[in-house]
Amino acid sequence: MAEEIEQIIEEVIKAKDKKTTKRLKELEEHELVYDSSSETLEPVYFWIVDFMNNICPDGVEKIVDNFASSPGGGHYAEIGARAARMQDEAMKMLGTVNAVIKSIINIIYDLKEFEIRLKHYETSHSENKEDREAGMLALKQIWLDNVDIKRGQGSIHAMSAGNLNFVTLRDAFMKADSLKQIDELDLNDRVKRILKPRFSEFLEWKERSEKEIKKRFEIERTYLKSQVNTLQMYTRWAKPYMKAAFELEQKEYGRKPDLVKAFNTMYMELTLLGKKKFDIQQAVIDKDIADKFKWKELKRKYYSCVLISFKFRGIPRKVGQHYVFGGKVTVNFKAYMLNEDELALLEQKLKESDMNDALKLIEATTTESLGQLKEDIDKYLEQEEGGIEIKPEAEDVNPFSALFSFLKRKKPEKTTENGVEREFDLKDIKKDNFIESVVRELGARTAEENCFKIFDTYKKAHAMPSHPDPFEYWAGPRKS
Repeated sequence: MAEEIEQIIEEVIKAKDKKTTKRLKELEEHELVYDSSSETLEPVYFWIVDFMNNICPDGVEKIVDNFASSPGGGHYAEIGARAARMQDEAMKMLGTVNAVIKSIINIIYDLKEFEIRLKHYETSHSENKEDREAGMLALKQIWLDNVDIKRGQGSIHAMSAGNLNFVTLRDAFMKADSLKQIDELDLNDRVKRILKPRFSEFLEWKERSEKEIKKRFEIERTYLKSQVNTLQMYTRWAKPYMKAAFELEQKEYGRKPDLVKAFNTMYMELTLLGKKKFDIQQAVIDKDIADKFKWKELKRKYYSCVLISFKFRGIPRKVGQHYVFGGKVTVNFKAYMLNEDELALLEQKLKESDMNDALKLIEATTTESLGQLKEDIDKYLEQEEGGIEIKPEAEDVNPFSALFSFLKRKKPEKTTENGVEREFDLKDIKKDNFIESVVRELGARTAEENCFKIFDTYKKAHAMPSHPDPFEYWAGPRKS
């Protein structure tokens, strides 16, 4: 994976200026190999991390953290058991989450049906005659199909279509707007005697059912809010297990000779990226750049970067409840000078790499499939105090996406071309202007100095052979 990161960086820094590209490829590079089966990796790693925090004040980020154990070793069995346990706990929680999601879906469907029914009641009270008639006809049809039909042969449908010769009964019921209007209709007394009590029953049903449906609608909406809160609680509980199961996954290294099935060995890769922002005002004070640049402002931020990768082959030894790892560690130190556009593209390339396949799969099954459900939840709870406010760049309270937030990286920037959005690409990185090229040259020197300082100071601190600082008389980049 460390080689993939370096390839990505080299692809990112392929600037339009070939001279710049050549210079960037020849920046500082060192390698330190430390082999001791009795000493562990942790002191080496944390010494470098702590020292990098001083050298790179604008942040030290771990961008690669992979490991694998040989199947025949005890470490493999213990890590596999832990991962299986975390997966089982996560699946139990997700099973409960799925049950709550199904309940939410059913509640939303019920609310939609109540909303349609309440719309009929609303239009039946409209001052507009046409809307009022449409609402009353809809409610009459519902009453006939769901209430009156239970009378069997005595229902209006059956009496109108049967052999009782009440063929005008259904049409008269649909026509009538009030009991008084029934007396004015051109009907015989026999039909009116049947129609009046039925219509009176319909008016009573209409009044009572409207109150009950409104009450049920509010109850269902309150229950929906309760279920959403329950879902958020379960997703918070499941999140630590999902994170632990994901981080305990072992990387497949294929035919790598460092891992032998029957041996008790393990292999680990770690990569750190440290950044230090170039300060043009300080460069003027230090006389590294002409005074005429004092009031110049850079359109893009430039960073002196140090990339340190650890490749560790060790023998796990159990001490108490934990394992310690002694073995051989190869530490590679590289220096780069990158601007903020190149760093953004690097972040995008990292997201597109294989190490985020799990994230893509999870996003496909959650964010995309449940997006519409979230819209319905927001719709029905928007009148509630606070509601459910989802802001992509703020703290995410969406229970579906919050569950997998530990996997998320910063979203890649998008550019617009002919009104169509597309992801940030290499061709979107503009060529350095004159000032930026000068800044890149100076920042590259700072990156080289920082890279050598970390490498050299570690050796001196651990009583290893070293040599004087070559940057006292800087003569260009070199490898060692």
